[in-house]
Amino acid sequence: MKLVDDVQALLNGNPQLAQVLNLSAFENFPQLAGALFSQLCNSATIGDVVHSVYASDSQLVETTLYDIAETARRNFEPGGQSATLLFSRGVQAIMAHRVAHKLWVDGDTNLSLAIKVSSGRAFATDIHPAAKIGAGLWLDHGLGFVVGETSVIGEDVSIWHNVTLGSTLNDSGAHRHPHVGSGAVIGAGAILLGGITIGSHANIAAGSIVVEDIPEGMVAVGSKASLRGPARVSFVQTKRISS
Repeated sequence: MKLVDDVQALLNGNPQLAQVLNLSAFENFPQLAGALFSQLCNSATIGDVVHSVYASDSQLVETTLYDIAETARRNFEPGGQSATLLFSRGVQAIMAHRVAHKLWVDGDTNLSLAIKVSSGRAFATDIHPAAKIGAGLWLDHGLGFVVGETSVIGEDVSIWHNVTLGSTLNDSGAHRHPHVGSGAVIGAGAILLGGITIGSHANIAAGSIVVEDIPEGMVAVGSKASLRGPARVSFVQTKRISS
């Protein structure tokens, strides 16, 4: 796999970096992910869990590779995908969530929650393992990302730091947290509350508080976000935009 080979070459070419990251040889992506998370979470056991989950699910590997590729592309990462994997807190937080979500779906809820808590300490996020997150999420910076249990995030969504997908005290049931459509862009510090739907390719401005549905392709701005016309920002490649 090219990404694994590129990471190995990067570490071989910079022994001091390899020592800082405490990474050495690995043969495949599950081994690389496990070794990386052993260091990021300061736990060999967590590394073993990450390795095991990725080794058991090739589709999960493909989804993560797409997350990495899209983060590198949208973030204009000069070090490419290998640097994105090693240094992007957002990518690493979503990797941890994908492992926790797999465990949750498979019925190992306690281990899933343990991974959530441990990774949350490492990345300053709080993402419920039941939350559904589509492929290609760009979580820029990652810090302060809070996602409730029944949240759903579509494909190719871009989210900045300190964003909350939360519930209100009035909501209950299977849709008490926001559903975010594919291709949406959510700015830093935005707070989305309740069982609302953010339409595909919508833009939520930084600092907005959103408690109502936002239609597809529209931009919402303000402390109680109001519509301000067509959405103007998208990081989705044309070929992936669905009608």
